[in-house]
Amino acid sequence: MDSQNDKPDDDQVQPSRRRFVGSVAAGLAAPALAQAQGGGQAASGARPLAPPDYPKPPFQKQRQDWPGLASKMNPPPDHGETSYRGSGKLTGRRALITGGDSGMGRAAAIAYAREGADVAINYLPAEEPDARDVAALILQAGRKAVLIPGDIRDEGFCKRLVDDAVKQLGGLDILVSNAARQQSLESILDLTTAEMDQHFKTNLYAMFWIVKAAVPHLKPGSAIIVTASVQAYKPSPNLLAYASTKAAQVAFTKALSQQLAPKGIRVNAVAPGPVWTPLQVAGGQTQDNLEKFGADSPMKRPGQPGELAGAYVILASAESSFTTGQVYGVTGGEGFP
Repeated sequence: MDSQNDKPDDDQVQPSRRRFVGSVAAGLAAPALAQAQGGGQAASGARPLAPPDYPKPPFQKQRQDWPGLASKMNPPPDHGETSYRGSGKLTGRRALITGGDSGMGRAAAIAYAREGADVAINYLPAEEPDARDVAALILQAGRKAVLIPGDIRDEGFCKRLVDDAVKQLGGLDILVSNAARQQSLESILDLTTAEMDQHFKTNLYAMFWIVKAAVPHLKPGSAIIVTASVQAYKPSPNLLAYASTKAAQVAFTKALSQQLAPKGIRVNAVAPGPVWTPLQVAGGQTQDNLEKFGADSPMKRPGQPGELAGAYVILASAESSFTTGQVYGVTGGEGFP
């Protein structure tokens, strides 16, 4: 499926900056459509044992202005657009995903919709083209899509984001704190207070503000999932600020899980290794590192966002009802966490 060919019409997305894209009742989605979009199991035959032949380095050197667009990357990331098949694990759930326009957030949004959930995504206004693609995919899965652009570095916006998502979705059962900032700087002497502040506001403070706003809306059985990183355990010297925030996210996840366990709310994290996302081409890697990105992993390539979708699904689903305070590593063999 080509997500560029079936985007929401302008009259669906223009009413406000905290916009309601639209909804299609799950029961109205024809089975053939669900299968065409990966929403159901294949009619016959087993799925291939081996994964697709994903791209390996060397990659073309490329640079985008922050925050970058997945649609402009070469090669484009695979978020599971044509491969993810749902099986009803999240039927009737309502999810809010920050950074849901690309990367792991986009992969989770696609998977959640195909598992039966309605999905709201947050993103920066500059990421609107990618966000519209995601909205189209959610709608094609027969679920409600809510687009809420805005800057999570602002505490007031974080509160409005949660309130708007709850209002548009009719409640909240799953929160995925995924949006992040990553900038490569070779020396601490190059790391300014302003840049450190940007990392912590985006990766840590926004998570704190959004989770705090969301908890009063979450009922027993709800799930909070944080996108941490292998950088929390094996930090790269050029990612001092980013790795510091990811280590803090792991501690936040483990502490919060103990607070919320008595309320029946589970808190877990996914810790990706090298994954092909706009973070890397928008300043997250040097051009030399980008060219060989993922080459030093045991699999000799970076992961694709769609390869992490299953982790976000299982941690959000009832199958993980006894799992909290855990960090789920998807690192391509790095061995961490």
